[in-house]
Amino acid sequence: MSANVLVPEVGESIVDARVAKWLKKEGDSVTAGEPLVELETDKIDLEVAAPKAGVLSKIAHGDGADVKVGEVLGVIEDEAGAPEAESPQPEAESRKPEAESRQPVAESRQPEAESRKPAAGSRQPEAESRKPAAESRQPEAESRQPEAGRAEPDAAAKKRATPAAKNVAAKNDVDLGKVQGTGDAGRVMRRDVESAVAPSAPAAKPAAAKADARPLTPVREERRHNGDRSEERVRMSKRRATIARRLVEAQSTAAMLTTFNEVDMSAIQSVRERHKQAFKERHGVGLGLTSFFVKAVVGALREFPRINAEIQGDEMVLKHYYDIGIAVGASEGLVVPVLRDADRLSFAQIEGKVREFAKAAEDGTLSLADLRGGTFTITNGGVFGSLLSTPILNPPQVGILGLHAIKDRPVADHGQVVVRPMMYTALTYDHRIVDGAEAVQFLVRVKQLVEDPGALLLE
Repeated sequence: MSANVLVPEVGESIVDARVAKWLKKEGDSVTAGEPLVELETDKIDLEVAAPKAGVLSKIAHGDGADVKVGEVLGVIEDEAGAPEAESPQPEAESRKPEAESRQPVAESRQPEAESRKPAAGSRQPEAESRKPAAESRQPEAESRQPEAGRAEPDAAAKKRATPAAKNVAAKNDVDLGKVQGTGDAGRVMRRDVESAVAPSAPAAKPAAAKADARPLTPVREERRHNGDRSEERVRMSKRRATIARRLVEAQSTAAMLTTFNEVDMSAIQSVRERHKQAFKERHGVGLGLTSFFVKAVVGALREFPRINAEIQGDEMVLKHYYDIGIAVGASEGLVVPVLRDADRLSFAQIEGKVREFAKAAEDGTLSLADLRGGTFTITNGGVFGSLLSTPILNPPQVGILGLHAIKDRPVADHGQVVVRPMMYTALTYDHRIVDGAEAVQFLVRVKQLVEDPGALLLE
């Protein structure tokens, strides 16, 4: 009995996906629950497992194909119904009628059994003549054993490699079994595969190997050289294409406006310097800047609730909870995991969750639950050296705070010019429901709370 391998329902907001890589080929045996294919969605990457044991008899959509939720990816047949197992079966079944047709004859000739013994004996060589054919199949089966043996390390490596690492390995023909993993429990990370690709990049692949490779939907076209000028055409990943579409939608549907301010980071740097060692020893994580700004944002949102709202039709939905999205720039594209109930989290809990999000984003192991929802977003371009920017809203949110690099600058302090570590901050808001004065006061309140960390305790 056959079973279809379907594109699973991941979440309400995900309606399509892209086939990143098939882990099995047509004709391969599979076990129930074994990963068959990797899918890319606009938010997460996932593996689709076999719904039953059997043989993958058909692949309906190859690597690189775009598919919808509920669409058939492939078909699994029972072992006995597999194409490879069907060829000997008809021969065996065709002999059954012959054997059954002989049975009445044999019964009718029982009295002559003694006289027919030589005739029965004469058939023995015929049976024996079939033995070499059966024996000749043994070398063929044995010849497959080394191939299966070679697949075991590769399969084991796939199980301990991240989806991003597998994609890079597939594009560059890297054997994951030979890559040393640097992740938890020896897990192979994307950076490990890229390190393995770098020294072997100049090596040319034999033409025979290319001819034997299974044809896939091209993701990357070869570079076309024209003297010193070259071009490379690379297909956007599902996540990158979705990011591009959503950013354009945000600009075309919201009345976005950005207001700026600057924050003196002296007080926070002083607190971090005094307490960073004890904080890390006690909680196991470093005391970063994110937790201070999350606490400051929550305090300011309490005073200006419309910046923690969204528009639905002609109504404003004011949210009295604080799920703060933290933008993370992973190699596969920007993601925004969400700190649930950030107002109830301690500094250590915030820092721990942000660290987990960053690691999971790079490994490709973020879940849909990590990314769903959010009432306000914080993005920090300063970690990449950005001095000033205008962040784009993350719909349906109506506010996003942009943080930037800390730079020593001369500022006036009580009539004196002093050098202070300063950061520019930017608040982009939806002017449809947030007035300019409200946005400016919100950003000023964030500035006040950050410049006086003790005030955060009162919040």
